[in-house]
Amino acid sequence: MTSPGEQDIQQHRAYLMRYALLQLRNQEVAEDVVQETLLAALQGLAGFSGNSSQRTWLTGILKHKIIDVMRRKAREQPLTINDDESEADAIDAIFSANGHWQQPPANWGDPAKSLEDSKFREMFEICCRVMPERTARAFMMREVMEMSTEEICKELKITQANLWVILHRARLSLRACLEIKWFGTRTN
Repeated sequence: MTSPGEQDIQQHRAYLMRYALLQLRNQEVAEDVVQETLLAALQGLAGFSGNSSQRTWLTGILKHKIIDVMRRKAREQPLTINDDESEADAIDAIFSANGHWQQPPANWGDPAKSLEDSKFREMFEICCRVMPERTARAFMMREVMEMSTEEICKELKITQANLWVILHRARLSLRACLEIKWFGTRTN
């Protein structure tokens, strides 16, 4: 039988799992990280002060567990570089020869409203999953996990200039995907 505190923590499992899957792109590893997060939360439940929501607290624990996994993975195998060519082709398709947009960005309406929509967040996750792994990883480290440029560069063993290019590509990819899969299907 679980205590009320344990039940409260367990209700966030599905959210934590989606978050971990988006970051790690591996079902088994995500399950392990979520399990470790829940275990750490249960062990530290007495120390939870309530200054933030329980979900925010759990997400903070999960972020640290994910960073640990990413660091371990980075030590074990080098990043692949073979996705650069397909990324360059995708970027070239967006711009004309003189550097202007082939098709200007669509009107996205109120972005804050979109973020409140669970279907939008689901589509955002799908769009992140279709990005090349290195690109998505850098984007998530920067925009979701809020790691500093220095931390990301150290973790990925890249220069700041390379990081900015990767982040630019990630934003272009995300824009294109969301315009097709979300904003292109909606009327503003």
